[in-house]
Amino acid sequence: MSKQENTENKKFSIWDLPDVPMGQLPPHLQLQRTRVVCKADAPIHTDNIIYSGAYASMGIDNSVHLGSFRDNFKVEVIRLTKDDMEFDMIGIDAAIANSFRRILISELPTMAIEKVLIANNTSLIQDEVLSHRLGLIPISADPRLFEYLSANDTPNEKNTIVFKLHVRCKRGEPRRTVYSEELKWLPNGSEFIKESEKVDTKPSTYTSFTCSQDSLQNSSSKPIGPAEDKIILAKLGPGQEIELEAHAVKGIGKTHAKWSPVATAWYRMLPEVVLLEDVEDETAEELKKKCPVNVFDIEDIGNGKKRATVARPRACTLCRECIRGEEWDKRVALRRVKDHFIFTIESAGALPPEVLFPEAVKILEDKCERVITELS
Repeated sequence: MSKQENTENKKFSIWDLPDVPMGQLPPHLQLQRTRVVCKADAPIHTDNIIYSGAYASMGIDNSVHLGSFRDNFKVEVIRLTKDDMEFDMIGIDAAIANSFRRILISELPTMAIEKVLIANNTSLIQDEVLSHRLGLIPISADPRLFEYLSANDTPNEKNTIVFKLHVRCKRGEPRRTVYSEELKWLPNGSEFIKESEKVDTKPSTYTSFTCSQDSLQNSSSKPIGPAEDKIILAKLGPGQEIELEAHAVKGIGKTHAKWSPVATAWYRMLPEVVLLEDVEDETAEELKKKCPVNVFDIEDIGNGKKRATVARPRACTLCRECIRGEEWDKRVALRRVKDHFIFTIESAGALPPEVLFPEAVKILEDKCERVITELS
């Protein structure tokens, strides 16, 4: 082997590589650990690195500590209205965010109509279809004030809410639309007399209320009733009539979707849009036009020159239009922050959105306590 070849082999020896920095990750590993990088064809680094010793050779402990979680976890409310709520959850794993989503959809209890007693229905809509429509009406009632009704329980003021609907379209009048606002709450229970085989027995109704449900209501709270007044139940022609009682009970969305307290609950990772180089003049104008949701803006940097800036990264929908085309992926980088979630809750009306999330936290806490109790 010649002296020159010896020198080249020594030059590229692994022993000559620099030492790995201790206590910090190289930029490419830190990016892989904390970000999802969105390429033009597909995202990469989508998995979370959860093994505690993944970076032990670099002096970094990747395990989860309660103290660091407590210090880093934050909830920031971005938007709150009567029907929906948007907030940021920072410092958690996607599995925990998804746990909240699933609890909100299927495990948070509400009140919904389960039994319909139809005394008269001469409308065109069939009894079972009318009952189904009644069951899907969101009921504005705090489920925390009521108990579950099991198969062996008697309907009473603690587990059942009774509504009455009696509407008629008189002959000679135009067709009448029946809305949910015509469901009247009966705080003293059922008014329908139950049929009895014994002649001498005292008449009884389909519920056994010992007191009025008015006592359950706070003076400042909204009376029990449908969450929305203008939900169409049926349309009556001249001479048609509907008379019924509807009994609402407590349940969860896992049993039937009518008990789900949310219209939807969803989350997405925080978008991060980074300009890898200065994008100026005509190229900046082109970049701004490429984005359909106006993430980019143009700023004047003097001397008649303009430069593109990232003005609204939160609005990014990851359509990737800004990185399509030749050389654009070298100018713009699209990323998602792995531990920062934008969470949106749309309430169906039973409970306000600012109450739903704390209730979901309580349910998750109860699940954790059950697991700890079983293991101890």
